[in-house]
Amino acid sequence: MRVAILAARQGGWHTDQLCRALAERGHEGRVLPYEGLVSRFGGTGPRFAAAGEDLAPCGAVLARIIPAGSLEQIISRVDALHALEERGIPVINSPRTIERTVDKLWTTALLAHAGLPVPETVVCEDPDEAMAAFRTLGDVIVKPLFGSMGLGMVRVTTEEMAFRVFRTLETLRSVYYLQRAIDHDGCDVRAFVVGGRVIGAIERSAPGWKTNLARGGRARAVTLPAARLEAALAAAKAVGADYAGVDLLPARDGTVYVVEINGIPGWRGLQEATSSDVAGAIVEHLLERVAPR
Repeated sequence: MRVAILAARQGGWHTDQLCRALAERGHEGRVLPYEGLVSRFGGTGPRFAAAGEDLAPCGAVLARIIPAGSLEQIISRVDALHALEERGIPVINSPRTIERTVDKLWTTALLAHAGLPVPETVVCEDPDEAMAAFRTLGDVIVKPLFGSMGLGMVRVTTEEMAFRVFRTLETLRSVYYLQRAIDHDGCDVRAFVVGGRVIGAIERSAPGWKTNLARGGRARAVTLPAARLEAALAAAKAVGADYAGVDLLPARDGTVYVVEINGIPGWRGLQEATSSDVAGAIVEHLLERVAPR
């Protein structure tokens, strides 16, 4: 079986791992660029192709990092994933899951609807509403609605700082996404969920409040108690993810908050800490999805 791996570039550690895992199981992974996607309707030629390769014969599509681009470019790439899925080609993760997890408002709404603990959150467009929310919450983390790896996150603790941050965001026509800062011990947990089970987990720690490995955090393997396993699985289910990185934040008061779900997660740090074959688990799940076809 040939599996198309749509990615931001031709080579990379994660796509290499997926190709390796597919090859070990007798299948072929073809890494293709999102920028090379071509859709055709009402004429001749392949309906969907990438870099000249027809995607119709593919047994499945693995959707990796969607590269930066204009709003139209991003929408057309995700639209192509939707169209492929509607033609019966399994897309992992599904475009709906990707949409749910790249948008922090939507993610938080789904988690809260599922009854999972999330930090108190306010999302608005008006700077005065944002300032009122800050005065109510007191100590907040301001996050970009779209973003990952801790980029663009700012902790706001004073009214003067809030005024400067909010006015800057106003000039950028940004949305204000504010979460109450959680009192914790300087560490959080990344649980990696594949096919309805947690295949590995790490505790990430850092001197400051950002624990992302991309921002200098350190990782160690941990075994999660049943309650945290259940929270991670429920979070992945809430967004409909085949696989996901779920971030849990244990507060000093004992509450464990779900603060993030990554629907196109990296796993290099987790794999190094746990020795789990993450790509192998993802490919095994993909093959289980495709088998009934």
